[in-house]
Amino acid sequence: MSELAFDWKHIVFTAKQAFTETYGFNGSQGMTHLEGVVIRPVDRPSRTLLIFMHPSSTLQLLPLPRAMAELGFHVLCAGSRYQRNDTALIMENVLLDLGAYIRAAKEDWGYERIVLCGWSGGGSLTMLYQSQAERPSITQTPAGDPVDVAGAGLIPADAVLSLAAHASRSVLLQEWLDPSMRNETDPDDRDPELDLYRPGYEARTEPYSREFVARYRAAQVARMQRITNGVLERLEDLRRRGGKEMERAFVTYRTMADPRFLDPTLEPNGRKPGWSYLGHPETVNSGPAGLGRFSTLRSWLSQWSPAHSRANSLITARDISVPFLAIECGADDAVPQPHTAAVFAAVGSADREMKLVEGANHYFVNQPERLATAAGIVSEWLRTRGYD
Repeated sequence: MSELAFDWKHIVFTAKQAFTETYGFNGSQGMTHLEGVVIRPVDRPSRTLLIFMHPSSTLQLLPLPRAMAELGFHVLCAGSRYQRNDTALIMENVLLDLGAYIRAAKEDWGYERIVLCGWSGGGSLTMLYQSQAERPSITQTPAGDPVDVAGAGLIPADAVLSLAAHASRSVLLQEWLDPSMRNETDPDDRDPELDLYRPGYEARTEPYSREFVARYRAAQVARMQRITNGVLERLEDLRRRGGKEMERAFVTYRTMADPRFLDPTLEPNGRKPGWSYLGHPETVNSGPAGLGRFSTLRSWLSQWSPAHSRANSLITARDISVPFLAIECGADDAVPQPHTAAVFAAVGSADREMKLVEGANHYFVNQPERLATAAGIVSEWLRTRGYD
């Protein structure tokens, strides 16, 4: 096993913003600051850099990036301007952040080849980035604010990996929304017929009926549309007033109520019934760490609304022409089982491959053998194509 070095990277660039959207020094002085960590073996130079980036998480503590470095690769765990807080996150801005890392890697750090590694929620980010680098088109956010992604000169990556990645944060949230909510300001006002967590639910032994699941999914879509309509109305009202108030933040209650968490017969894999990657789903449903729990109006449209967010791999995948590898975790307790195959089927690249790591959970928790299997698959795929 190679001795590893951890190199802190700092990137700063000017950013014209109508108002401050992140607390503290970053973004409030007309500058955007990014921080990342390069993990590399001290005794092995490389011209290839693997970039792991998530819209809001930092990934240097995850096991796979480090495992890849231990196998001899140079790995950047890149943080966006919204790291650890996605309340105001604008996906289009994160594309500019990722582009800044890639430009620095090529122009300042001496790397010649870039491999984008889309882990979990980073999957739809990397797919959107690569699609825009290959076919730039975005000039404004879904809220209509200017953002010159098309003119940013995004540098395409040489390969894209989708690792335990779902299709989209917006699609995932819609599939997890609790449709029993009847009043968005009162989480206790719920329709008992649609409440997965009503008293006695943990004792259920029968699968949900097709009729119930169909009704449930339709109610989730309807709730998503109600929230999004409210967002659009509030944004328009703020603009119509013409004052200095430009944005609002709001809470979305109960966002972890996918029947798949309680019924393992629905799109089955090896996941643990009654559990999720964040813990007990009933606890997460109303807890502080749920998807989309805290959001601004603009972030909702860019990040969480399926009708507005551009970060949907099922759509952007068709524009990917570089070599592509997808890895599905066979017992994933975060990414729904159909997502990986659906993204893989949509990819436009002629060189594409999909692998399954049997029994692996989302984070490879207490699974060193399955972690080694996943790292080995990625390593062999990369070295076969000269990306080492």
